[in-house]
Amino acid sequence: MQEAMQKFGRFLSAMVMPNIGAFIAWGFITALFIPAGWIPNEGLAELVGPMAKWLLPTLIGFTGGEVVYGHRGGVVGAIATAGIIVGTDIPMFMGAMIMGPIGGIVIKKFDEAAQDSIPGGFEMLVNNFSAGILGGVLACAAYSFVGPIVSSITDGLASAVGAIVSAGMLPLVSLLVEPAKILFLNNAINHGVFTPLGMQQAQEVGKSVFFMIESNPGPGLGVLLAYSLFGVGNARGSAPGAVIIHFFGGIHEIYFPYVLMKPTLILAVMAGGVTGVFTLTMLNGGLVAPAAPGSFIAIMAMTAPGAYFANVAAVAAAAGVSFAVSSIFIKATAAADAEKEDALEAAQANMKAMKAASKGQSVEGEPQVAGKDIKFIAYACDAGMGSSALGAAALRKKLQKDGYKNITVKNFAIGNIPKDAQIVVSHEKLAERARADSPQAEHIWVKDFTNNNVYDIISERLKGGGVEAPASDGGGEEEASTALKEGVLIKDNVKVGLKSVSKEEAIRAAGELLFKSGYVEKEYIEGMLARERDISTYIGQGIAIPHGENAVKKHVIKTGLVVMQYPQGVKFSDENTAHLIVGIAGKGDDHLAIIANLATITMEYSEEDLQKAYTTKDPQVLFDMFTKG
Repeated sequence: MQEAMQKFGRFLSAMVMPNIGAFIAWGFITALFIPAGWIPNEGLAELVGPMAKWLLPTLIGFTGGEVVYGHRGGVVGAIATAGIIVGTDIPMFMGAMIMGPIGGIVIKKFDEAAQDSIPGGFEMLVNNFSAGILGGVLACAAYSFVGPIVSSITDGLASAVGAIVSAGMLPLVSLLVEPAKILFLNNAINHGVFTPLGMQQAQEVGKSVFFMIESNPGPGLGVLLAYSLFGVGNARGSAPGAVIIHFFGGIHEIYFPYVLMKPTLILAVMAGGVTGVFTLTMLNGGLVAPAAPGSFIAIMAMTAPGAYFANVAAVAAAAGVSFAVSSIFIKATAAADAEKEDALEAAQANMKAMKAASKGQSVEGEPQVAGKDIKFIAYACDAGMGSSALGAAALRKKLQKDGYKNITVKNFAIGNIPKDAQIVVSHEKLAERARADSPQAEHIWVKDFTNNNVYDIISERLKGGGVEAPASDGGGEEEASTALKEGVLIKDNVKVGLKSVSKEEAIRAAGELLFKSGYVEKEYIEGMLARERDISTYIGQGIAIPHGENAVKKHVIKTGLVVMQYPQGVKFSDENTAHLIVGIAGKGDDHLAIIANLATITMEYSEEDLQKAYTTKDPQVLFDMFTKG
C-alpha cells in the first residue's frame, strides 16, 4: 500500500512540478493586481481568471499525457483536458489530472495496436488524424461525463461540510476542507459554504470563525517550511519563494503541488487545519469579513477588535502542527528522494557526454542502452524524408533479416523525434539539433546514412545484452514489395555513359530531366541544389540521391525518378564519388517507396553487381535494377 501511494505521488509530482513556474507566475499576478491585492490593477487582473481556468489545467493535462507517452501523448492529453475545462465553471485541476494521463494512455494503446498495420508512406497521415480524432472524442467525453462527476464531488463536499457544522463539530470540518483544497476546490467551499455562514454570524456577533477556516495560511505554511528545511532538489529550492507568495500573498494554491508530490502530507495539513480551528474556537477568534486573498496581511486587516491574539495563535498553531507532521514524512523519505535527484542529475550529465566511435562516427550518451532494452531507434534528418528514410529502411531490413523483428526503426524530422526514442541516429552536421530535440536518448552521429557501422554497433549491443537473433524457420511474413509503381521510372529516363561533370552540374541535369518529364516544376531544381549545399545526398556505394528540400516539395507535380550513370564518376567530396545519380521527386509520401527500393539495392546487390551497374551500356540493366526491387 505504501509503495502504491509513493508511485501515485511520484506520478502526480511528474504532472505538477514541471509547471511550478506557471503557478508562481499566476500567484504573483493574483497577489499583485486583484482588487484586494498589493497594487490593484483592473486590466492586469484580467489575467487571473484565464490563467486559472485555462492555462494551468491545460499545462497539467499536457504534462500528464506527456509523462505517459511523450509529446504525442501530451497533445492528446491537452485536447482532452479542454473538454473538461469548458464543461465546468470552476478551475479544473483535478479534471486535468484525470484527462491528461487518459489521453496519453489512449493514444499509446492505439499506436501499439496500429503500428504493424499502417501501409508504408501513410504513417504521418495516420498519426495526425488518429491524434486529432481520439483527442476530440476524449474532449467530448470529458465535457459530457467527467465534468459533471467532478461538479457532483464539489457539491457533495459542500454538503458534508455543512452537515459537520450543523452537528457542532466545527474543528473536524478541516478533515474535509484541507483535502478539498488540495484538489483546488478551495474557492468553491470558501465562497459557497463559509462566506454565507460567516456573513450571518458576523451580523449577529460582529465576527465569525467561518471566515478563517479555509483562509488560514498556517497548514500550508507548515508544509512549505518543512520542505525548505528538510526537502531535497527542486522542491527544497523552490519552497522558500512559495512561502512568501503563500503567507503574504495569500495564494494558497502555491503549496498544493508540494502536497501532491507526497500525498501523505495531506495528513499534515488536516492536522494543522483541525488545530487552527480548535484554537480559534477556544480563544474566541474570528474576522469581521472574508479575507481575500487568504494572506496573513489580509487576516490582520479583517481581524475583529480584541481577536488579534486568538487569530495569530490560530495561524501559528496550525503552522506548527503542520510543520511537525510534514517534517516526519519528508525526513523519512529524504534518502530516497535524494537518490532520485542524484540519479536524475547523473543522467542529465551523462546525456551531455560524447565519445568517439569508429568510421568517423560519434556516439553520445552514457550509460549506453542495454541490448536487451533496445525497442525504438529513430533516424532523424532536417525534413524526416530522403536521407533518414533511407537509413531507417536499411537498418530495419538488416535487423528483420537477422530475426530482430521487435525493434522499431522509424525516420523523423528533427523537431518531431518521439520522447521515447532510445537511440537516435543523425548526421554529424545535425548533432546539436538532434541532441537538443531528444536529450533522453543515446545519439549516434554519422557522415552518411547508409555507409556506416550503425548496424554493427546495434548488433554488438544486442549480443552484449544477451539478446540472440531468433532462429529462422525458413518462413515468416513476406516482406513488402519494394518495386516502384508503374510510371515512376520510365526507360527513357535512364541515361548511361554520361561524361563526368561537377556535382552541381550533375544535380542540375537530374533536375532538368525531372522537369522535362513533367514530374516537377522548374523551381524544384534550385531546391535540389539547396539541399545539397545543406547536407550531401551521397548515400554511399557509389550512389547519390539528389532531391528537393522540404520548402520546394509543393513544386512536385507527380512522383518520378531519373537515373543517370557516370562511369567515370562525379565527385561529391574528396572521399566520395557517385557513379549513379538518382534524382527523386516524391509526391506526398511516395518517396518512402522509392527509399525502400534504394535500401534494397544498397544492401542486396554485391559490390561486383554494383560495379557492373556503374559501367553497363544497356539502360535496361539499370531499369530492371530499380523497378524490380
